[in-house]
Amino acid sequence: MNDHDLAAEFAGLIGAEHVLTEEEARAGYAHDRLPYANFRAREGARVGTLPALVVRPATAEQVAAIVRLAAERDAPVIPYGSGSGVLGGTIPLGNELMLDMQRMDRITAIDTENNLVTVQAGMNGGAFEAALNEKGYTAGHLPQSLTISTTGGWAACRGGGQESSRFGKIENIVVGLKAVLPDGRVMEVRPLPKRATGPSVLDLIVGNEGTLAIITELTLRIWKLPEAEERLVFAMPARAAALELAKRIMQAGLHPRIVRLYDEKETAGRTKGIAAFGTRPVMANIVMCGEPSIAAAEAELVRRLAAEADAVETETRPFDEWRENRYHSITKQWLDKGYYNDTVEVTVNWSQAAALYDTIAAQVAGLHPEAHFSAHWSHVYPEGVCQYMTFRLPPMAQSEALPIHARMWEIAEGETLAHGGSIAHHHGSGLFRGPWMDGEHGVGMDLLRRIKAAIDPQNLFNPGKLGFAPRDGAVDPYRDRSANV
Repeated sequence: MNDHDLAAEFAGLIGAEHVLTEEEARAGYAHDRLPYANFRAREGARVGTLPALVVRPATAEQVAAIVRLAAERDAPVIPYGSGSGVLGGTIPLGNELMLDMQRMDRITAIDTENNLVTVQAGMNGGAFEAALNEKGYTAGHLPQSLTISTTGGWAACRGGGQESSRFGKIENIVVGLKAVLPDGRVMEVRPLPKRATGPSVLDLIVGNEGTLAIITELTLRIWKLPEAEERLVFAMPARAAALELAKRIMQAGLHPRIVRLYDEKETAGRTKGIAAFGTRPVMANIVMCGEPSIAAAEAELVRRLAAEADAVETETRPFDEWRENRYHSITKQWLDKGYYNDTVEVTVNWSQAAALYDTIAAQVAGLHPEAHFSAHWSHVYPEGVCQYMTFRLPPMAQSEALPIHARMWEIAEGETLAHGGSIAHHHGSGLFRGPWMDGEHGVGMDLLRRIKAAIDPQNLFNPGKLGFAPRDGAVDPYRDRSANV
């Protein structure tokens, strides 16, 4: 069956106006925000293929019908939120169908008795949070991509918002969902506070990146907007002191809204004109919130811990400026200037955090005289921290830049595993982290592949992602990248 016939069949399910066949329309779905794909696009190259068709369902029933027809026609499918991912998770490798979820964009219920909200998977994150704020609530999930991502995408990629140290990552916030399986059946996980009924089916779906199921609806925890907030900015003598402060805050049982530590390079760019950073070159931003007396008490304890670390409290301008601009893409600004800019976020235990930074920094410095490496630490937990790294090369020929960029990724992911960390904190795995998934999971990756084969024997759902095999005939996404990945 050709694509024209297939388009006609889908049109019979959802209407011809919601089946996109024109090349220009399909091209808009052929990429996400993967920096490597953007590098290649400068020279007119595409990392994957065009999707065969784009279908835009409006209901969960339509999603299930589309999946059943796709299975009958052996047509692979990729669910698409709004393309904000940076790991190539929605890039088609073999002319897959693109299932655009953005017509499913409503909050269907707010349960104020149980502090829950039910929302369709295609709703824009910024619109979702704004609607909750109007009712006096927050979902607590505020990624940098808030205004360009969807709620379903958050769960599919197992994301983490910038206030995760208080409100949790998305896997802590999602308490129920509905999803369509590769055979077209609809699975529901009811929103309950706890289960002890075997392994968590919910956790199998949250983070599956469209490879095992297509999420159509989520039920999330919500919280009343905090009554009070205490913003603290400290100039600290060294990275080790800042990391120790964050560890002590979390291990003391405090509940900060935000903790962000910046290395010397990132601090310098944010603190111009503040004298304290002349002798204390590392910045720590810490925000406590909640009932006024509790927020104030926690802030005073943080001040005491900071004083013990020889920190100096400064004006809050650096934090305020970050908060005002936190949903803007810094990477895009560099890409527009011709640079090769990328970010890699990993997690590591406190005991290895300093060593991981030093090891990666030293190796990246040896790759090119103008290679940039910097990092900040956010999403802190009692046992460890997310290290969010920026790599950058100046404008140069792609034949020179791409192998260095590949080596940067090998260093970051390889050293993270060598230091006992995880290769991803909140961006997911998508396409680009596939080469390290076996190192991440070990025997567990074999278990995941067996699960994939059992519930998706045709390999219909987002093939080639999350470390799973592509379909026969798929393009090699790294064909223009000279690296040993």
